[in-house]
Amino acid sequence: MTATTCAETDEHIICCLHYKVIEASADLAALNEIFSQFKFPSIIGGNKAKADADRFSYWAAEPKEIFEFRDGSERPFEKLQKNLDKYKLKTEQDNHLPKGIFCGGWIGYFSYELGRYIERLPRTTTDDLEMPLMRLCFYDKVLCYDHIDKKFWLIALELPGDIEKPKGKLDALEKILVQSQNLSVPIPAPAEIENIDVSNIRCNMDKDYYIRSVEKIKRYIYDGIVYQVNFSQRFEADYNARPIDLYHWQNQYNASGYAAFIDWDDFSIVSASPEMFITIEDGIISTKPIKGTRPRLADVEENTKINQRNVNDLLHSQKERAELNMIIDLERNDIARICVPGTRKVVQARSIESYPTVFHAVATVAGRLRGGICFSEVLKGVFPGGSITGAPKVSSMEIIDETEPTERAVYTGSIGFIGIDGNAALNIAIRTIIITGKKAYAQTGGGIVADSNVQDEWDETITKARALLASIKTVMRSE
Repeated sequence: MTATTCAETDEHIICCLHYKVIEASADLAALNEIFSQFKFPSIIGGNKAKADADRFSYWAAEPKEIFEFRDGSERPFEKLQKNLDKYKLKTEQDNHLPKGIFCGGWIGYFSYELGRYIERLPRTTTDDLEMPLMRLCFYDKVLCYDHIDKKFWLIALELPGDIEKPKGKLDALEKILVQSQNLSVPIPAPAEIENIDVSNIRCNMDKDYYIRSVEKIKRYIYDGIVYQVNFSQRFEADYNARPIDLYHWQNQYNASGYAAFIDWDDFSIVSASPEMFITIEDGIISTKPIKGTRPRLADVEENTKINQRNVNDLLHSQKERAELNMIIDLERNDIARICVPGTRKVVQARSIESYPTVFHAVATVAGRLRGGICFSEVLKGVFPGGSITGAPKVSSMEIIDETEPTERAVYTGSIGFIGIDGNAALNIAIRTIIITGKKAYAQTGGGIVADSNVQDEWDETITKARALLASIKTVMRSE
């Protein structure tokens, strides 16, 4: 498309949009591999599960700038919004991009502990990973794959004073696309997930601690302080492989609709999240909480009856239904703060969805954002997601801080994009592995309610952890 002249105003840097559409076969693993070798890559999706989630996969690298906020600093949301407002898309441009697509802007994460800057919460957990509470990269060129129409969108932003012209940016993306078609990435070795032994994996708590904590949480529930608390434990394993190897494995055997890969000098994030936190598209905000999990065995004939029994058990579980209903109500209340009155509603009632290793119960709540509301106000209104805190949210977060020994960091925070056009998509960072200092950290949890069975809750966290721990074990290099 033809671009008009870009200009920098006193308030914003005005960006012009350029794009190119290419119909080509997609080797997603090859693209993941190539982008992993660039500086500060971010990948959203890059697997077949995107077709059933939010349609698009994205690849970006070599950001123009990085915004970071660390604990102990002040005014995180004001600083966040100042950076988000720095770049604006030229509004006079006519484009034919698909609805909701990421057209350039920021990709990164928000740590769970950012919630302490929204509510007054205790600080009794240990911050042993020392990750920033927020880190976002601004990308001016993005490769996007439309899993529905089977097309690639090459997207570039023209900024004032750019040395690299828009055509050069688009040509560079097309060159990568051609390169990916000549690259074959070996299929990772499989693992027997059901047989992974977690007993010898280092953890931030033992089973006795877990049981005592669940019993303490249940006493809080009996006393009427909370209705539900999401309680989790963190596993630690040695790790000597490349971070992208772990992402290749997850995409092959545990493909998830809200997966993400972020790689920096000091740490990497491999997320196989199945859960959408918020999507903002044309002023409509949606959230899709997950509550309720059952194992899913490999799709072979001898497992069919077991899988069907697990689905039926989850579908008819009154406990799991009550858990999700509580979170639906919480999410409805959260988005009511930022939406036009009368527009919030449940657009998808409770249903069971299948994933490679588990079955989940989900629902979707949506509403129209009030006019003029900015992203940081949206984030303050809904963060962190209710499905990974409990209800009421603030009391649950206080109990989480009391019972969990270490900070969660990016786990149960959010990973995703905030586009310069105002659209956004963030996941709930579950099924997420943090890699730093030759270590890999995987955390899993579940919702504790009044009639929770302690052994069942323990088993659920182990079921969720097995796929993550299996991937870590399988991709490790022999020494």
